[in-house]
Amino acid sequence: MWKKTEEKEEKEEKEGSLLKELCGDDTKLYNFLSICLYLNPLAAISKKDLDILIEEAEKSGNFRPAMDKAIFESAQNTGKRERYIKVIQNLASKTMHATEQEKEKIEKEGHTDQAASLGRKIENYKFMSERAEDIINVAFKFYNEILVELGESARREERGKERRGAEWEERRIEELEKAERGARKKERSGMGRKEKRVSKKQDKREELAAEERKEARGEERKEGEREERRIGELEKAGREARKKERGGN
Repeated sequence: MWKKTEEKEEKEEKEGSLLKELCGDDTKLYNFLSICLYLNPLAAISKKDLDILIEEAEKSGNFRPAMDKAIFESAQNTGKRERYIKVIQNLASKTMHATEQEKEKIEKEGHTDQAASLGRKIENYKFMSERAEDIINVAFKFYNEILVELGESARREERGKERRGAEWEERRIEELEKAERGARKKERSGMGRKEKRVSKKQDKREELAAEERKEARGEERKEGEREERRIGELEKAGREARKKERGGN
């Protein structure tokens, strides 16, 4: 449990560093995107079509799923950037209008703390409308990097499952071989002298063959470890190359 928590914190810190790199000295943009972008967009963002999400938002007044989808899709469809800028600005405008109406109602009821919170949301939506192009530009680079690393992580997990499966199979084989040796030893207790000699020779051959198979599995395991290190080095080189392309230090 602790390990998973540490891994999550490390990942969040890493992605926070990526976002800071992309935003540079633009603190307002960083602060906004740090609560707007997702570390795992494939899991967090709706699979529904954007048009459907917009229709649902018009009925429910909750535009966040549609906004998230629009920003994520804009990162995947650079040729349609102008369209997505307009979509985001439109969604921000509608959300801002709905929030302003809610704020007025809350203020009349005397809930000043809630009204202040809604006021900050209105400022965020205003910022989104004004800086839609900058948001899309950063989201493009952020999500592309995230998706590459999510793919690498998924492949590492799959390789880990294969390794654990191979280790389990190796233990199973060793237990079977041990059981077979024990069974043969038990059988020899009722044999004559000549039969025992033949059985012991056969046992020796079986043990040598088992040792050879064990050594072969060990070499396969070492080769797998070498391949894992090679893949890790390639992934690291890829991350550094992409960072250089982004203009990072």
